[in-house]
Amino acid sequence: MNATPLTPILSASWGAPYSWRLETYRGFGGYTGVLRALQLTPDQLIGVVQTSGLRDRDGARFLTSDKWSAALDSGTGVKYLVIDCAESEPNACKDVPLLLASPHLVIEGAIIAAYAIGAHQVFICIRGEALHAVRRVQQGVAEAYRAGYLGERALGVNYRIDITVHAGAGSYIRGEETALLNSLLGRAGRPSSQPPYPVSSGLYGEPTVVSNCETIAALPAIVSQGGEWYAQFGTANSRGTTVYSVSGHVQFPGQFEAPCGTTVRALLEFAGGIREGHKLKFFTAGGLSTPLFTEEQLDMPLPYGSATTAKAVPGGNALQFFDETTSVLRVTRRWMECYAAESCGKCSPCREGSWWLSQLLSGLAEGRGQEGDVERILDICDGISGRAFCPLADGFVGCVTGAIRQFRSEFEVGYRRAANELFPEEQSAVFAWNESVPTAKSGNGGFR
Repeated sequence: MNATPLTPILSASWGAPYSWRLETYRGFGGYTGVLRALQLTPDQLIGVVQTSGLRDRDGARFLTSDKWSAALDSGTGVKYLVIDCAESEPNACKDVPLLLASPHLVIEGAIIAAYAIGAHQVFICIRGEALHAVRRVQQGVAEAYRAGYLGERALGVNYRIDITVHAGAGSYIRGEETALLNSLLGRAGRPSSQPPYPVSSGLYGEPTVVSNCETIAALPAIVSQGGEWYAQFGTANSRGTTVYSVSGHVQFPGQFEAPCGTTVRALLEFAGGIREGHKLKFFTAGGLSTPLFTEEQLDMPLPYGSATTAKAVPGGNALQFFDETTSVLRVTRRWMECYAAESCGKCSPCREGSWWLSQLLSGLAEGRGQEGDVERILDICDGISGRAFCPLADGFVGCVTGAIRQFRSEFEVGYRRAANELFPEEQSAVFAWNESVPTAKSGNGGFR
């Protein structure tokens, strides 16, 4: 099967020398979209985005035009636009390359979105650890001010737009929009009760649209080329293109921009396939908070393909492939340790549940588990599901239960090993992290 052709829209200028500079960006048609946008009324501009079918490139995948309409209808008072560039998913790495290579794409998109909803202040929120990206965007904002794209009477129009680059402390939960707003206000980065939703009462209690980096970056092309043009890419449920992060045991890990609805098999082909001499064992298709998939699901389209896929893979942009040298038990344990560390601790199902799951999985991975531990893990997951304050707990429940459903025997070996009941092939398959890690020999009951 031939891979679907790559479609460089967001990444069109990534390979150009000094792509982050304003003059280079202009050479690729930069800031023509915002000039057209300012010739339209906010309602007309929202109509263009609605025609494009653009959905927010985050877990929820709401129609961008619906958010904008709600904010525009909230009155003529103060409004804010907050752009989430934190990208806290462990194996997602597309926002930082985008900010480094083309910061003006995000800045231009921010001007378009702010004008559409009636906002005068924009906050671009980036993980403070990505200092190089913070400085690159700050440089771009300074260039935009000097060129007259920002500030009083931006582009000669009687409309002021200001952008503040905010470097915040990174955490997984800051991907949730209310947690991000709390962090921006200097509070603990923990989620808040909804409703009210940010679009009606967000930053400083005012209507706030929270969008992620890639959503905003898509706007210049949509406005300059037209909504119908953008809608020709992708699928009926998810229009346009997106940047897929592909990592793991592949030949060429990296970022690949392709139409929404591209299959996992095509993305694996872009990355050169599984590393030479090995075969695919399993993969994740939307970050850690999704089930494990096997070779039977390689023809699954991402991010949306069917109702089943949409429920299982809400984001569908971060793919990680693993070959037969990988222990599912050890991978799940490490992911669970990540969740336990990233839990904000606000609610007990997430705070306590993540700790207990981490302990049980550690016991199994180290060969000191007890018979019935797998059932205990599933019981704890059942008690957590649907009872936590935010989606983080449901995410790790899906991760753990999905792994057990697909590879239950590898988890059960964790207590059989403690009783010296392992066969050599089980030791090799379950306890080896990769080829460079020595495995337990039959009968010695421990690692060398």
